[in-house]
Amino acid sequence: MTRFALTIEYDGRPFMGWQRQSHGPSVQQAIEEAVTRITAETAPVHGAGRTDAGVHAIAMRAHVDIEKAIQPFRLMEALNAQLRPAPVAILACETVADDWHARFSCVGRAYEYRIVNRRAPLTWDKGLAWQFAKPLDAEAMHGAAQALVGRHDFTTFRSVHCQSDSPVKTLDRLDVEQVATPMGAEVRVHAAARSFLHHQVRSMVGCLALVGMGRWPEERMAEALAARDRQELGLNAPPHGLYFVSASYPADS
Repeated sequence: MTRFALTIEYDGRPFMGWQRQSHGPSVQQAIEEAVTRITAETAPVHGAGRTDAGVHAIAMRAHVDIEKAIQPFRLMEALNAQLRPAPVAILACETVADDWHARFSCVGRAYEYRIVNRRAPLTWDKGLAWQFAKPLDAEAMHGAAQALVGRHDFTTFRSVHCQSDSPVKTLDRLDVEQVATPMGAEVRVHAAARSFLHHQVRSMVGCLALVGMGRWPEERMAEALAARDRQELGLNAPPHGLYFVSASYPADS
């Protein structure tokens, strides 16, 4: 038995999320079925995170145990061939120790949220970013975001369906920047932590957007956090602007 670590890119629009679902297609299911077609084995694929329906990944990490003798490059090529035309790509594949676990060995996860600021409808980025016709104040958003950095009770920013044992998490980074692109100005929110609550990033981004629009003063973000009450959430951002960017492990340089 060999354990393979995978780095995966995917467009989340056709899927119900990463995790296998009974009511629709998932990224996990697509990869597991591809593994079965290649190896004739039923092997679960374990991911570093569980993205929601419509959420994308730039570099999701996962692992799978396979009995068949196969080289990492051959497995990567075979998986990509089997996954077509689904918008899922295996970017890298390597063998790892038997005790390496994509989820439980992970010590950090990073997300990015994309907001496009322009009046014209989205074409290339439709379904890949959240659009605002009116400009957002990225500087005010960044200032408000700093109230959430650190160890806090994030109940206000937690989905009612969250299965985490505790609402207390340590947010290592929450930065907001404005970037000029040929297709219009973008506001990008960067979040990093060891782990996140269900909907935490989308909930934080939604409230930051209210600050950017001028509907919330900057200090309202700290007040919403301190309330520890989901009723104080101002807005939950849609899934299609969110990207799982990276997962980090102790051996990473």
